[in-house]
This record gives sequence, C-alpha cells and structure tokens, in this order.
Amino acid sequence: MPRARPTVSQELRDLIRRMGLANPRWGAPRIHGELLKLGIQVSQATVAKYMGRHRKLPSQTWRIFLKNHMEDLVAADFFVVPTVTFRVLFVFVILAHNRRRPVHFAVTANPTAEWTAQQLLEAFPWDSAPRYLLRDRDGSYGEKFQEATRGLGIREVLTAPRSPWQNPYVERLNGSIRRECLEHVIVVNESSLRRVLKSYLEYIRLHSYAFGSRQGCAGPTECPAARNWQNSGATAGWRTPPSIRAACGLNRINFRIFNFILSSRGSSFARQQAARSAFFNQTDLLVGTDILVAGLRHSGPR
Repeated sequence: MPRARPTVSQELRDLIRRMGLANPRWGAPRIHGELLKLGIQVSQATVAKYMGRHRKLPSQTWRIFLKNHMEDLVAADFFVVPTVTFRVLFVFVILAHNRRRPVHFAVTANPTAEWTAQQLLEAFPWDSAPRYLLRDRDGSYGEKFQEATRGLGIREVLTAPRSPWQNPYVERLNGSIRRECLEHVIVVNESSLRRVLKSYLEYIRLHSYAFGSRQGCAGPTECPAARNWQNSGATAGWRTPPSIRAACGLNRINFRIFNFILSSRGSSFARQQAARSAFFNQTDLLVGTDILVAGLRHSGPR
C-alpha cells in the first residue's frame, strides 16, 4: 500500500502560528528557512497553510469619509461656460458639505494658481477656514494655491485622476447651474455671467424651500433658509427664479429664436449682427420675432 503523507504534529502547527504572529513581516519563505535552521523538515506549502492570518483594520470607504468629515469639509471645482463670441470662461465654485451651501464663486478667463489662491482667501477670511478641502488634480491648483491652503491650516484631499464621482456634491451643483440657469440664457462676457450666477446662487442660498429641505435637516422647517422662504409667503417653484430673467433680460423663447437665426442656412453676417444687437440690448420679443421673419424671408427654401 502507498504510504500517506505524514501528518504535522500539533506542536509544529503551534510553533508556525506563533512565529507568524510574532513576526508580522515574515512570510512563508522566511519562516520555512528558520525552521530548516532548527532542523525541522517541513515544506513551505505546509508553513503557508498553518501560518496565522493577520487581520487588517478595515479602512473606511470614500462615502464614509465624506460623511464623517461633512462638518469640516468643503469642495472646490471649475466648470467652463462658452460665450457668444466663442470665448471660454472659467467658473470657480466652493461648496460647503455640511449643508451643501455655495460658499464662494468667481469668474475669470485665465485661471491661474495666484488667482485661485486669492479666491480661497476671500472665501475663508480670518479663522473661518475648514479642516479639509476636496478638489481634483487640475493644473490651476498650483504651488501658490497649496501655500495658501497650508497657511490657512487646510488639508487638501485629492480625488483620483478622471474620477469626478469622488467629488459628487459640487459636481451636482455644477450640473444644476447648467441645467437650471445657463441653458436658459446667453452669456455675453464675464460681467454678465457673474451677474447671472450671483442672482442664481442668491436664490439658492436664501429663497429655495426645496434646497433647504435637502441639506441634512430633520425637516424643511429646521433649515434657516427654508424658514426664511416659508415665512416670506412665497410659493413659486425653485427651478425658475424670476431674478435670473430680470438679470438677463432674456427668456427661453428668445434664446431659441436667437439660436435658430444663427443656425439658419444662408444667414448673412449682417443678420447675425442684428440678432446679437437686438437681444443683447434686452429688447422685447417683438424685435426678435421681426428678425426671425426677416431671416426666414432671406434664407430661402430648405
């Protein structure tokens, strides 16, 4: 009969386990070599089988980190806005995680590290700086910005490359600004964009009942912004702030007519200039309708 594999004694099992627990950095090859020095003939596979398994402390997930440090965490991000003259403007937004409240925003055509550091200092004067700042790896956060964060006592938390989902709250704010505000207006220059964003963020910060009910409060009436909104007696929806239309002088119909004129086949540069001047001078819809009719007469059949 073939001989079976010899069993490993309980004393040898305990010895292998004790050596593994006493020396966490030793692997199976190292313990196997030490046993051979002691004259104990055992295979490396047997040592690996009976080694003690070290329990690693469970690390918190990204979601748990955001939840645990919500009171001391702010997020910063850039998003771009094209203008009618095909310029690209950069909007810098800082959002507080505790109530998802916009803290600061700024508009520029040339974002540099010095400019971004200045915006951080304006957002958190004196001793109001948070403990953590969540941001991506954009090149605008240069050495000057890092020096400003160290001077304020802020610890930077960087997201992984090409992982916007790791900065979800500010990305959601950027999407809301695009869908509810910028897609309904025509941006001319920095001053107009700054005026529109200021009106929209003020609307979110002070007059949004729905926004206040989502900021981690026990109920809508627990949030100061919601109480102000409720006490004011306003009942309008938060997705169509009238202050945005007042700041821009445009509505969605004007925006569609303007785009239709510029995209119509055979449209001349003169008609495009007339459309720009008509809408940027904040004329009423009748002027836009006249331009549309003139454009249809001269564009010919499609």
